[in-house]
Amino acid sequence: MKLPDSIREQLKTPLGILLLEKDVTKQNILNHISKNSFVITVGDRTTEKMINFGLTPSLQIIDSQEKRVKREPPKNTDILTELTCDNPAAEITPQSIDAIRQAFLSKPPVRLIVNGEEDLLVIPVCIYAPENSVVMYGQPNEGLVLIQITPEIRNKTQRLLDSME
Repeated sequence: MKLPDSIREQLKTPLGILLLEKDVTKQNILNHISKNSFVITVGDRTTEKMINFGLTPSLQIIDSQEKRVKREPPKNTDILTELTCDNPAAEITPQSIDAIRQAFLSKPPVRLIVNGEEDLLVIPVCIYAPENSVVMYGQPNEGLVLIQITPEIRNKTQRLLDSME
């Protein structure tokens, strides 16, 4: 499914709470996460930031890129399950949706390595994430977005997915 131009602008608006870069601290993040939250990070920098704070995300989705530039993947020795999928830029493939669904059935922490680009995978993650999940992703040049998974978020992201061609 390809990203139509009609929703590109809409996706520039954060899906959740935006913590400005200067406010992205371990304590501010912990203020938005309950003790037993299933924490999901989408993006290498976001994943690395959480690991550096001593917070191991339950699901980490990375593509070894930052702002479309190759980089070393975040170091993490706690990974129990590693999955891979292909997902070209500006697309969400059926394979990536299957990999996300598989990740939620696997014992955490899980790392999903994307060959291509992981940015849009926030959409299916929000649809399939377990109850009590918090999804985090970077808002380029602004900060960190935190999304509490609610029925409203599931519906909104399902509509976005449905609008893709």
